[in-house]
Amino acid sequence: MKIVDVKTHVMGTAWRNLTFVRVITDEGLEGVGEVRMLNHTDALLGYLAEAVPNHVLGHDPRHIEDLVQRMYRNDYARAGEIAMSAIATIEIACWDIVGKALGRPVYELLGGPVRERIKAYANGWYTVERTPEEFHRAARRVVEYGYRALKLDPFGSGFYELEPAEKRKAVALVEAVRDAVGPDVELLIEMHGRFNPATAVEMARELAPFRPSWIEEPVPPENLAALKKVAEQVTIPVATGERLHTRYDFRPLFELQAADIIQPDITHCGGILEIRKLAAWAECYYLLVAPHNVGGPVSTAAALHLAAVIPNFKIQEHFNDLNEEWVKQAAPGNPAVVDGYFSLPKGPGLGVTLDEAFVAAHPRQRIFFNLFAENWHLRQAVQPPLPGSGASSAEQPPSPTAS
Repeated sequence: MKIVDVKTHVMGTAWRNLTFVRVITDEGLEGVGEVRMLNHTDALLGYLAEAVPNHVLGHDPRHIEDLVQRMYRNDYARAGEIAMSAIATIEIACWDIVGKALGRPVYELLGGPVRERIKAYANGWYTVERTPEEFHRAARRVVEYGYRALKLDPFGSGFYELEPAEKRKAVALVEAVRDAVGPDVELLIEMHGRFNPATAVEMARELAPFRPSWIEEPVPPENLAALKKVAEQVTIPVATGERLHTRYDFRPLFELQAADIIQPDITHCGGILEIRKLAAWAECYYLLVAPHNVGGPVSTAAALHLAAVIPNFKIQEHFNDLNEEWVKQAAPGNPAVVDGYFSLPKGPGLGVTLDEAFVAAHPRQRIFFNLFAENWHLRQAVQPPLPGSGASSAEQPPSPTAS
Protein backbone atom coordinates (compact mmCIF):
# COMPACT_ATOMS: atom_id res chain seq x y z
CA MET A 1 0.00 0.00 0.00
CA LYS A 2 1.34 3.45 -0.93
CA ILE A 3 0.25 7.00 -0.26
CA VAL A 4 -0.61 8.65 -3.57
CA ASP A 5 -2.23 11.92 -2.53
CA VAL A 6 -2.74 14.29 0.38
CA LYS A 7 -5.53 16.86 0.34
CA THR A 8 -6.30 19.64 2.81
CA HIS A 9 -9.70 21.14 3.66
CA VAL A 10 -10.02 24.19 5.93
CA MET A 11 -13.30 24.81 7.74
CA GLY A 12 -13.91 28.22 9.31
CA THR A 13 -15.86 29.08 12.46
CA ALA A 14 -16.25 32.27 14.50
CA TRP A 15 -12.85 31.77 16.17
CA ARG A 16 -11.16 28.72 14.64
CA ASN A 17 -9.94 27.51 11.31
CA LEU A 18 -9.90 23.70 11.44
CA THR A 19 -7.61 22.04 8.91
CA PHE A 20 -8.59 18.50 7.90
CA VAL A 21 -5.95 16.46 6.07
CA ARG A 22 -6.90 13.47 3.93
CA VAL A 23 -4.21 10.88 3.19
CA ILE A 24 -5.19 8.76 0.17
CA THR A 25 -3.69 5.40 -0.83
CA ASP A 26 -3.41 3.46 -4.07
CA GLU A 27 -5.75 0.80 -2.64
CA GLY A 28 -8.65 3.21 -2.22
CA LEU A 29 -8.35 3.49 1.55
CA GLU A 30 -7.95 6.93 3.01
CA GLY A 31 -7.53 8.39 6.48
CA VAL A 32 -8.09 11.80 7.98
CA GLY A 33 -6.18 13.97 10.42
CA GLU A 34 -6.93 17.42 11.81
CA VAL A 35 -5.39 20.38 13.56
CA ARG A 36 -6.53 23.82 14.72
CA MET A 37 -3.65 26.20 14.11
CA LEU A 38 -3.86 29.31 16.27
CA ASN A 39 -3.43 32.12 13.72
CA HIS A 40 -0.92 30.02 11.71
CA THR A 41 -3.01 28.14 9.14
CA ASP A 42 -1.08 29.43 6.12
CA ALA A 43 2.18 28.33 7.72
CA LEU A 44 0.80 24.80 8.10
CA LEU A 45 -0.40 24.65 4.50
CA GLY A 46 2.90 25.99 3.25
CA TYR A 47 4.83 23.37 5.18
CA LEU A 48 2.65 20.57 3.82
CA ALA A 49 3.08 21.84 0.27
CA GLU A 50 6.81 21.09 0.58
CA ALA A 51 6.80 18.18 3.01
CA VAL A 52 4.22 15.98 1.27
CA PRO A 53 6.19 15.45 -1.97
CA ASN A 54 9.48 15.27 -0.07
CA HIS A 55 8.45 12.73 2.57
CA VAL A 56 4.92 11.38 2.26
CA LEU A 57 4.07 10.41 -1.31
CA GLY A 58 5.00 6.82 -2.12
CA HIS A 59 5.32 5.88 1.55
CA ASP A 60 3.53 2.89 3.06
CA PRO A 61 1.01 4.36 5.54
CA ARG A 62 1.41 1.31 7.77
CA HIS A 63 5.04 2.27 8.45
CA ILE A 64 4.08 5.13 10.72
CA GLU A 65 7.22 5.36 12.85
CA ASP A 66 9.46 5.50 9.81
CA LEU A 67 7.35 8.20 8.17
CA VAL A 68 7.37 10.37 11.28
CA GLN A 69 11.12 9.99 11.64
CA ARG A 70 11.65 11.00 8.00
CA MET A 71 9.52 14.11 8.41
CA TYR A 72 11.15 15.03 11.72
CA ARG A 73 14.81 14.36 10.88
CA ASN A 74 15.33 14.74 7.16
CA ASP A 75 14.52 18.43 6.90
CA TYR A 76 17.37 19.07 9.36
CA ALA A 77 15.76 22.20 10.82
CA ARG A 78 14.50 21.86 14.40
CA ALA A 79 10.83 20.93 14.43
CA GLY A 80 8.48 23.30 16.28
CA GLU A 81 4.77 24.02 16.32
CA ILE A 82 4.30 24.12 12.53
CA ALA A 83 6.25 20.99 11.64
CA MET A 84 4.98 18.93 14.58
CA SER A 85 1.38 19.90 13.79
CA ALA A 86 1.76 18.90 10.14
CA ILE A 87 3.42 15.64 11.13
CA ALA A 88 0.54 14.98 13.52
CA THR A 89 -2.13 15.38 10.83
CA ILE A 90 -0.39 12.86 8.58
CA GLU A 91 0.35 10.49 11.47
CA ILE A 92 -3.26 10.50 12.72
CA ALA A 93 -4.53 9.88 9.19
CA CYS A 94 -2.17 6.91 8.83
CA TRP A 95 -3.51 5.34 12.04
CA ASP A 96 -6.99 5.81 10.60
CA ILE A 97 -5.92 3.96 7.45
CA VAL A 98 -4.30 1.09 9.35
CA GLY A 99 -7.36 0.65 11.55
CA LYS A 100 -9.65 0.61 8.52
CA ALA A 101 -7.39 -1.89 6.72
CA LEU A 102 -7.57 -4.24 9.71
CA GLY A 103 -11.18 -3.52 10.59
CA ARG A 104 -10.22 -2.53 14.14
CA PRO A 105 -10.39 0.69 16.19
CA VAL A 106 -7.08 2.50 16.60
CA TYR A 107 -6.96 1.94 20.36
CA GLU A 108 -6.77 -1.83 19.80
CA LEU A 109 -3.60 -1.25 17.78
CA LEU A 110 -2.00 0.63 20.68
CA GLY A 111 -2.17 -2.14 23.27
CA GLY A 112 -5.89 -2.14 23.90
CA PRO A 113 -8.07 -0.16 26.27
CA VAL A 114 -7.35 0.14 29.98
CA ARG A 115 -10.73 1.80 30.71
CA GLU A 116 -14.30 1.51 29.47
CA ARG A 117 -15.13 5.22 29.80
CA ILE A 118 -13.16 8.41 29.21
CA LYS A 119 -13.77 11.31 31.59
CA ALA A 120 -14.38 14.65 29.87
CA TYR A 121 -14.46 18.32 30.76
CA ALA A 122 -16.18 21.15 28.94
CA ASN A 123 -14.42 24.26 27.70
CA GLY A 124 -15.61 27.25 25.68
CA TRP A 125 -18.94 27.31 27.56
CA TYR A 126 -18.65 30.82 29.04
CA THR A 127 -19.24 33.00 25.96
CA VAL A 128 -21.39 35.33 28.06
CA GLU A 129 -21.07 38.67 29.80
CA ARG A 130 -18.23 38.52 32.29
CA THR A 131 -20.35 38.75 35.45
CA PRO A 132 -20.89 36.26 38.27
CA GLU A 133 -24.58 35.98 37.40
CA GLU A 134 -23.97 35.09 33.75
CA PHE A 135 -21.14 32.68 34.56
CA HIS A 136 -23.39 31.01 37.14
CA ARG A 137 -26.12 30.46 34.56
CA ALA A 138 -23.68 29.22 31.93
CA ALA A 139 -22.07 26.78 34.37
CA ARG A 140 -25.48 25.35 35.24
CA ARG A 141 -26.01 24.61 31.55
CA VAL A 142 -22.76 22.65 31.46
CA VAL A 143 -23.93 20.37 34.26
CA GLU A 144 -27.40 20.03 32.73
CA TYR A 145 -25.77 18.96 29.46
CA GLY A 146 -24.14 16.06 31.27
CA TYR A 147 -20.62 17.18 32.18
CA ARG A 148 -19.10 16.60 35.60
CA ALA A 149 -16.07 18.82 35.02
CA LEU A 150 -15.50 22.21 33.40
CA LYS A 151 -12.70 24.70 32.85
CA LEU A 152 -12.59 28.47 32.74
CA ASP A 153 -10.18 31.38 32.50
CA PRO A 154 -11.68 34.07 34.78
CA PHE A 155 -8.82 36.56 34.35
CA GLY A 156 -9.99 38.62 31.37
CA SER A 157 -7.14 40.09 29.32
CA GLY A 158 -4.68 40.04 32.21
CA PHE A 159 -0.94 39.81 31.61
CA TYR A 160 1.79 39.46 34.28
CA GLU A 161 -0.27 41.29 36.93
CA LEU A 162 -3.91 42.15 37.67
CA GLU A 163 -5.39 45.30 39.13
CA PRO A 164 -7.01 44.74 42.55
CA ALA A 165 -10.51 45.06 41.08
CA GLU A 166 -9.69 42.43 38.45
CA LYS A 167 -8.41 40.07 41.14
CA ARG A 168 -11.67 40.42 43.04
CA LYS A 169 -13.67 39.91 39.86
CA ALA A 170 -11.80 36.72 38.98
CA VAL A 171 -12.43 35.32 42.45
CA ALA A 172 -16.11 36.27 42.24
CA LEU A 173 -16.48 34.49 38.88
CA VAL A 174 -14.93 31.29 40.22
CA GLU A 175 -17.04 31.49 43.36
CA ALA A 176 -20.18 31.80 41.21
CA VAL A 177 -19.22 28.81 39.10
CA ARG A 178 -18.50 26.65 42.14
CA ASP A 179 -21.86 27.63 43.62
CA ALA A 180 -23.58 26.75 40.32
CA VAL A 181 -22.07 23.28 39.89
CA GLY A 182 -21.92 22.14 43.50
CA PRO A 183 -19.11 20.43 45.41
CA ASP A 184 -18.75 17.27 43.32
CA VAL A 185 -18.08 18.73 39.85
CA GLU A 186 -14.41 19.21 38.97
CA LEU A 187 -13.44 22.84 38.48
CA LEU A 188 -10.31 23.54 36.42
CA ILE A 189 -8.66 26.97 36.33
CA GLU A 190 -7.00 28.10 33.11
CA MET A 191 -4.38 30.84 33.39
CA HIS A 192 -3.20 30.83 29.74
CA GLY A 193 0.39 31.64 30.73
CA ARG A 194 -0.69 35.11 31.80
CA PHE A 195 1.17 35.74 35.02
CA ASN A 196 4.51 36.30 36.62
CA PRO A 197 5.19 33.78 39.40
CA ALA A 198 4.15 36.11 42.23
CA THR A 199 0.72 36.85 40.71
CA ALA A 200 0.16 33.21 39.78
CA VAL A 201 0.86 32.15 43.37
CA GLU A 202 -1.34 34.89 44.79
CA MET A 203 -4.30 33.98 42.57
CA ALA A 204 -3.89 30.26 43.26
CA ARG A 205 -4.09 30.95 46.98
CA GLU A 206 -7.14 33.18 46.53
CA LEU A 207 -8.91 30.46 44.54
CA ALA A 208 -7.90 27.52 46.75
CA PRO A 209 -11.13 27.63 48.85
CA PHE A 210 -13.10 26.66 45.71
CA ARG A 211 -11.05 23.44 45.40
CA PRO A 212 -9.93 23.58 41.77
CA SER A 213 -8.42 20.37 40.44
CA TRP A 214 -5.60 22.27 38.76
CA ILE A 215 -4.22 25.63 37.73
CA GLU A 216 -3.19 25.50 34.09
CA GLU A 217 -0.17 27.22 32.57
CA PRO A 218 0.18 29.77 35.41
CA VAL A 219 3.25 31.37 33.80
CA PRO A 220 4.41 31.63 30.16
CA PRO A 221 5.83 28.36 28.85
CA GLU A 222 9.35 29.45 27.97
CA ASN A 223 10.79 29.42 31.51
CA LEU A 224 10.15 26.15 33.29
CA ALA A 225 12.16 27.23 36.33
CA ALA A 226 9.54 29.93 36.87
CA LEU A 227 6.85 27.26 36.68
CA LYS A 228 8.68 25.22 39.31
CA LYS A 229 8.79 28.33 41.50
CA VAL A 230 4.99 28.48 41.34
CA ALA A 231 4.51 24.76 41.89
CA GLU A 232 6.59 24.87 45.07
CA GLN A 233 4.37 27.57 46.61
CA VAL A 234 0.84 26.37 45.83
CA THR A 235 -1.26 23.47 47.07
CA ILE A 236 -3.32 23.12 43.86
CA PRO A 237 -1.92 20.72 41.23
CA VAL A 238 -0.16 22.44 38.33
CA ALA A 239 -0.93 21.50 34.71
CA THR A 240 0.94 22.58 31.59
CA GLY A 241 2.17 21.42 28.21
CA GLU A 242 -0.10 22.57 25.38
CA ARG A 243 2.67 24.85 24.04
CA LEU A 244 5.42 22.24 24.28
CA HIS A 245 5.73 20.53 20.93
CA THR A 246 8.35 17.78 21.20
CA ARG A 247 9.43 15.23 23.78
CA TYR A 248 12.63 17.24 24.12
CA ASP A 249 10.56 20.24 25.28
CA PHE A 250 9.07 18.06 28.01
CA ARG A 251 12.41 16.70 29.29
CA PRO A 252 13.27 19.69 31.55
CA LEU A 253 9.66 19.81 32.78
CA PHE A 254 9.99 16.22 33.96
CA GLU A 255 13.46 16.67 35.39
CA LEU A 256 12.46 19.80 37.32
CA GLN A 257 9.26 18.06 38.50
CA ALA A 258 7.60 21.43 37.89
CA ALA A 259 4.10 20.12 37.16
CA ASP A 260 1.66 17.44 38.28
CA ILE A 261 -0.30 17.04 35.03
CA ILE A 262 0.95 17.32 31.45
CA GLN A 263 -1.29 18.53 28.64
CA PRO A 264 0.32 17.72 25.30
CA ASP A 265 -1.84 18.41 22.27
CA ILE A 266 -1.85 15.37 20.00
CA THR A 267 -2.32 17.61 16.95
CA HIS A 268 0.64 19.90 17.83
CA CYS A 269 3.05 17.30 19.19
CA GLY A 270 3.57 14.78 16.42
CA GLY A 271 0.47 12.62 16.73
CA ILE A 272 -0.88 9.64 18.61
CA LEU A 273 2.23 7.49 18.97
CA GLU A 274 4.40 10.39 20.10
CA ILE A 275 2.00 11.21 22.94
CA ARG A 276 1.78 7.50 23.80
CA LYS A 277 5.54 7.54 24.33
CA LEU A 278 5.40 10.79 26.26
CA ALA A 279 2.71 9.44 28.57
CA ALA A 280 4.81 6.37 29.34
CA TRP A 281 7.75 8.61 30.18
CA ALA A 282 5.55 10.81 32.36
CA GLU A 283 4.42 7.74 34.28
CA CYS A 284 7.96 7.36 35.58
CA TYR A 285 7.46 10.68 37.37
CA TYR A 286 3.92 9.77 38.54
CA LEU A 287 2.48 12.50 36.32
CA LEU A 288 -1.04 12.41 34.94
CA VAL A 289 -1.91 13.18 31.32
CA ALA A 290 -4.82 15.41 30.29
CA PRO A 291 -4.41 16.02 26.54
CA HIS A 292 -5.18 19.50 25.28
CA ASN A 293 -7.88 19.49 22.60
CA VAL A 294 -9.25 22.64 21.02
CA GLY A 295 -10.03 20.99 17.68
CA GLY A 296 -13.03 19.52 15.95
CA PRO A 297 -14.32 15.95 15.68
CA VAL A 298 -11.24 14.31 14.14
CA SER A 299 -8.94 15.81 16.74
CA THR A 300 -11.37 14.62 19.41
CA ALA A 301 -11.50 11.11 17.94
CA ALA A 302 -7.71 10.85 18.02
CA ALA A 303 -7.71 12.03 21.63
CA LEU A 304 -10.30 9.44 22.66
CA HIS A 305 -8.37 6.55 21.12
CA LEU A 306 -5.24 7.70 22.95
CA ALA A 307 -7.06 8.24 26.25
CA ALA A 308 -8.37 4.68 26.06
CA VAL A 309 -4.88 3.17 26.29
CA ILE A 310 -2.95 5.48 28.66
CA PRO A 311 -2.82 4.16 32.26
CA ASN A 312 -2.00 7.61 33.68
CA PHE A 313 -4.73 9.45 31.77
CA LYS A 314 -6.74 11.96 33.85
CA ILE A 315 -9.41 13.75 31.78
CA GLN A 316 -10.13 14.87 28.20
CA GLU A 317 -10.85 18.43 27.10
CA HIS A 318 -13.80 19.02 24.74
CA PHE A 319 -15.19 22.22 23.22
CA ASN A 320 -17.78 21.06 20.72
CA ASP A 321 -20.79 20.42 22.92
CA LEU A 322 -21.23 23.85 24.48
CA ASN A 323 -19.40 25.91 21.88
CA GLU A 324 -20.11 25.61 18.14
CA GLU A 325 -21.83 22.24 18.45
CA TRP A 326 -22.43 22.23 14.70
CA VAL A 327 -18.70 21.58 14.18
CA LYS A 328 -19.31 17.90 15.06
CA GLN A 329 -21.17 17.47 11.76
CA ALA A 330 -17.88 17.84 9.87
CA ALA A 331 -16.93 14.28 10.82
CA PRO A 332 -19.71 12.38 12.59
CA GLY A 333 -19.07 9.23 14.58
CA ASN A 334 -17.73 10.19 18.01
CA PRO A 335 -19.59 8.99 21.10
CA ALA A 336 -21.53 11.55 23.13
CA VAL A 337 -20.68 12.69 26.65
CA VAL A 338 -23.04 10.94 29.07
CA ASP A 339 -22.87 11.63 32.81
CA GLY A 340 -19.42 13.14 32.41
CA TYR A 341 -17.84 10.46 30.24
CA PHE A 342 -17.28 9.47 26.63
CA SER A 343 -17.70 5.79 25.87
CA LEU A 344 -14.98 4.13 23.81
CA PRO A 345 -15.07 5.02 20.09
CA LYS A 346 -16.71 2.56 17.72
CA GLY A 347 -15.92 1.46 14.21
CA PRO A 348 -12.64 0.76 12.39
CA GLY A 349 -9.86 3.34 12.38
CA LEU A 350 -10.75 6.56 14.18
CA GLY A 351 -14.46 5.84 13.74
CA VAL A 352 -15.34 9.19 12.15
CA THR A 353 -16.03 10.07 8.50
CA LEU A 354 -15.17 13.45 7.03
CA ASP A 355 -18.10 15.19 5.34
CA GLU A 356 -16.31 17.17 2.63
CA ALA A 357 -19.47 18.94 1.49
CA PHE A 358 -20.19 20.14 5.01
CA VAL A 359 -16.65 21.43 5.39
CA ALA A 360 -16.85 23.21 2.04
CA ALA A 361 -20.10 24.87 3.11
CA HIS A 362 -18.20 26.55 5.99
CA PRO A 363 -15.20 28.15 4.29
CA ARG A 364 -12.08 29.36 5.94
CA GLN A 365 -12.32 32.68 7.77
CA ARG A 366 -9.83 35.47 8.32
CA ILE A 367 -9.23 34.79 12.02
CA PHE A 368 -7.13 36.56 14.62
CA PHE A 369 -7.88 34.98 17.99
CA ASN A 370 -6.05 37.00 20.64
CA LEU A 371 -6.24 35.65 24.19
CA PHE A 372 -4.94 38.96 25.55
CA ALA A 373 -7.69 41.10 23.99
CA GLU A 374 -10.72 42.41 25.84
CA ASN A 375 -13.65 39.99 25.73
CA TRP A 376 -11.60 37.26 24.04
CA HIS A 377 -13.77 34.75 25.94
CA LEU A 378 -16.71 35.55 23.64
CA ARG A 379 -14.73 33.74 20.91
CA GLN A 380 -15.68 36.08 18.09
CA ALA A 381 -12.46 36.46 16.12
CA VAL A 382 -13.38 36.89 12.44
CA GLN A 383 -11.54 39.89 10.99
CA PRO A 384 -12.63 42.19 8.16
CA PRO A 385 -10.99 41.77 4.74
CA LEU A 386 -7.58 43.33 4.28
CA PRO A 387 -7.78 46.72 2.55
CA GLY A 388 -7.51 46.36 -1.19
CA SER A 389 -7.74 42.57 -1.10
CA GLY A 390 -11.06 42.44 -2.90
CA ALA A 391 -11.90 39.33 -0.87
CA SER A 392 -14.50 38.70 1.79
CA SER A 393 -13.40 37.45 5.18
CA ALA A 394 -14.90 34.06 4.32
CA GLU A 395 -13.08 33.44 1.06
CA GLN A 396 -10.76 30.48 1.21
CA PRO A 397 -7.52 30.48 -0.78
CA PRO A 398 -6.57 27.27 -2.56
CA SER A 399 -5.21 24.65 -0.19
CA PRO A 400 -2.04 22.77 -1.09
CA THR A 401 -2.64 19.36 -2.60
CA ALA A 402 -0.24 16.68 -3.65
CA SER A 403 -2.33 15.47 -6.58
